[in-house]
Amino acid sequence: MTVTTGQRIAVVVFNLGGPDSAATVRPFLFNLFNDKAIIGLPAPFRTLIAWLISSRREKPAQANYALMGPRWNGGSPLLPQTEEQTAALEAALTDRLPGDTVRVFTAMRYWHPMTAETATRVTAWKPDQIVLLPLYPQFSTTTTESSLKAWGETYRGSGVTRAVCCYPQAPGWVETQAAAVRARLDAAGEGPMRVLFSAHGIPESLVTKKGDPYQEQVEAGCAAVAARAGLTDWAVCYQSRVGPMKWLGPSTPEALCQAAVDGVGVVVAPIAFVSEHIETLVELDIEYAELAEQLGVHPYLRVPTPGIAAPFIDTLATATVEALGRTGTAPFGPGCQGDWKACPCQAERRTA
Repeated sequence: MTVTTGQRIAVVVFNLGGPDSAATVRPFLFNLFNDKAIIGLPAPFRTLIAWLISSRREKPAQANYALMGPRWNGGSPLLPQTEEQTAALEAALTDRLPGDTVRVFTAMRYWHPMTAETATRVTAWKPDQIVLLPLYPQFSTTTTESSLKAWGETYRGSGVTRAVCCYPQAPGWVETQAAAVRARLDAAGEGPMRVLFSAHGIPESLVTKKGDPYQEQVEAGCAAVAARAGLTDWAVCYQSRVGPMKWLGPSTPEALCQAAVDGVGVVVAPIAFVSEHIETLVELDIEYAELAEQLGVHPYLRVPTPGIAAPFIDTLATATVEALGRTGTAPFGPGCQGDWKACPCQAERRTA
């Protein structure tokens, strides 16, 4: 690695974002569904559909956000938790790069601070080097690609830029997940238990037609965690399905039904999430917990997201430092194993 000391290094971490109050639920949903990566129609039609969906879902979504309690003002804890992660990452990088000045910026895709706002702040800071670091461990066109594309369309400031596209099998990430899974299994007692690695789903057509490597990366990462944790009974499933399209499966409810048939309790690990938000605090902790109760699946335990766990923050810091020694886009640790049209690393090699 070659890094000149005395440089200004900006690290931009990406996440989807979430509403910060009940009043901002609808505009957040509109921004989400108005993204071409989510609904691939031309702008006038996509905008109309986004308006219709956000209008129809506003009240149910507000009710779900309210379930997380008054602490979050009817919104999401995603930004406060991301800010804790960025503070921890900045401290770790300052220790590792004592001759440089490091600042970590947050860019959210669908709510503040949004990409354009962060691009303005980074431009004003005038960095020499930039590392783009998604808080999505697995690459997908619906998350990482969308965030990196928005940055590329927005940022016009100084600095040599490179990107970390994914880290689905990075050692610190695997260690964090495995330790958390083992802790929940230890709390479960002596009965038969199954670990369900629950990832956010995507339409199956994104994998089969668009060449999205997300499923491969999720399942390879789960296998690595299972091996590290010494698991003998585990499965991968997918949550949060919306719309009529066929999504990756089995779904998490289907996996819970199978656990009931097999007479095992479950530990659910949200393998694609790095911080708590509505998919974990409501969907997993309330909706699926109620389903497990109805099905007679006992116990039902959920693994917390990594947050600021030391091995996870160390993974992000190491990924950043390694990226400073190269250009372009690359994974940290093993990335895609297959040939995927949407993989940015493979795309860069094809056009080199």
